Amino acid sequence: MTTANSSRETILNLRYGEQTKPHKLLWNEQIAALLQHRSVRNYLPDALPDGALESMVAAAQSASTSSNLHQWSVVAVTDPVLKAQIADLASGKKKDANGFIKRAPAVLLWVADLSRNNRITCEAGADTKVHDYLDAFVMATVDAALASQNAVVAAESMGLGVVYIGAMRNQAKALAALINLPQHSFVTFGLVVGRPANNPEKPETVRPRPPQEVVLHHNRYDAARSMQALDAYETEFHKFREGLGMGHWTWKDSVVYSNKFEYMDGRENLRHTVVERGFKLL
Repeated sequence: MTTANSSRETILNLRYGEQTKPHKLLWNEQIAALLQHRSVRNYLPDALPDGALESMVAAAQSASTSSNLHQWSVVAVTDPVLKAQIADLASGKKKDANGFIKRAPAVLLWVADLSRNNRITCEAGADTKVHDYLDAFVMATVDAALASQNAVVAAESMGLGVVYIGAMRNQAKALAALINLPQHSFVTFGLVVGRPANNPEKPETVRPRPPQEVVLHHNRYDAARSMQALDAYETEFHKFREGLGMGHWTWKDSVVYSNKFEYMDGRENLRHTVVERGFKLL
């Protein structure tokens, strides 16, 4: 077995374990790097390398953007005091649950941002009614998501680690005020970035994903096939948790828990905040 094949087999085993693996992959360095993505929550205190942020944003700006409207922005927070306040807002009732945000050198707040285009339209004396509709909200949110994922790929190519933080929506109103967001914008999520600390006491590894039969449908959606394929994933999910010394908890347990208000921790107010900030969601 060649080194290249060994590397490919190792990467696929980390991503899928003993589940059915895709056997028709077209392999290259970029695909290999994408398959090795992992969430990082242990960071060195070092500042980001000079030019890293600008490189991530250039990659983000190279993502597709609906109708070339650029309806996103990113707020890079490196000030320790402000970063600590943001971490506390994201932790909510779970005190210091996101304490690693305080230790990391930067958190990037990805903003669904209609404010620029709304202002431009108003200055032109044109009607901004379209911005009141749900599709405008979706477009801006998708733009922010696409841009951020490009930034993640760029960050990991530079040896940096990242983790997305959806809890930035827990206290969306307070966070918007804290970072001085204009109307017609809101923080969709955060992205913590820095050099991984690689703490052996808290190992971070590639988290297994379900087999492709769960998410890949051909021509028409096949719900029965998708659900049946989850049994194999539960086995890999259990092995992953067991390997990290975590308690017994199934993936389906996670799904059920995510539907409790305890999990939302403030996000139940998100619609009210978004409407208050100018997204009428008609």
